[in-house]
Amino acid sequence: MPLRLTLALVAFIMSFNTFAQSRIATINNHNIELLQIETTKSKTTVVFENGSRETLDKWSKVIEDIKNEATVFAYNRPGYGKSDETEALRDGRTIVEELRKTLQHQGLKPPYLLVGHSLGGLYMQLFARMYPQDVAGVVLVDAVHPGIIKKTADFPLYTRIAKKIFFKTVINQEIDQIFNTSEEVLALPWINKIPMERLINVPKSAGAIAVDFGVSNSGPQLVAMAEGLYPNANTTIVDSDHQIQVANPEVVVAAIRRIMSAKAIKEPIVKTQLSGTGIAVH
Repeated sequence: MPLRLTLALVAFIMSFNTFAQSRIATINNHNIELLQIETTKSKTTVVFENGSRETLDKWSKVIEDIKNEATVFAYNRPGYGKSDETEALRDGRTIVEELRKTLQHQGLKPPYLLVGHSLGGLYMQLFARMYPQDVAGVVLVDAVHPGIIKKTADFPLYTRIAKKIFFKTVINQEIDQIFNTSEEVLALPWINKIPMERLINVPKSAGAIAVDFGVSNSGPQLVAMAEGLYPNANTTIVDSDHQIQVANPEVVVAAIRRIMSAKAIKEPIVKTQLSGTGIAVH
């Protein structure tokens, strides 16, 4: 068997074993599927938040690399995976409060290093604004930023119909609340001293096609607003896939490690350019 294939198979088996450690915890009479791996090597807990329609196994490659360096926590929001559904509102504030209570229930004390993908990144931005005293840093993995997604009433008709047909109830409820969640984020101040890493997917292949379905706002003013939200953030442009944590987990791991290092927390992050790697850091 070729060496590359052997290494890929080993990595797959290791990541599967990590995901196999997930379990069910009963919190406020609701079952929540979660993965919790603790270590005494760091006081920081790395907390992962999934994107829309995604489950905690998407983080398995990242978790496998950092589980010996920090305590890690991943979970499935209500209605995902083996987690019970809920009748609670699916806006960001509710989801942040549920996550915080789950962390407390599991005995995981701050500081938390928040890692969120896509819609999960929007939730982590809100978490950091609601409870900045609990946050050691934030890693946004091709995240949704406030103001980018329109109100669902302004989606094209074909998109609204497809959403209702193909997505289950909890996904529809979360999408319907994205605009409100964005407003919740913007209503709270950002503490600039919180380290942030932003990973943004910009595919360079000739066959790469941006798919929008008419749900996104655009324009130079919106772009400027999104870029200005976090002026001290370290932004890495990645030639990857929307699910960077699956396609290029090493990029996510590196971002987490930069924040975990004492230098990343105590000093401004130096803006650099990585040549010949397909990755640019601004």
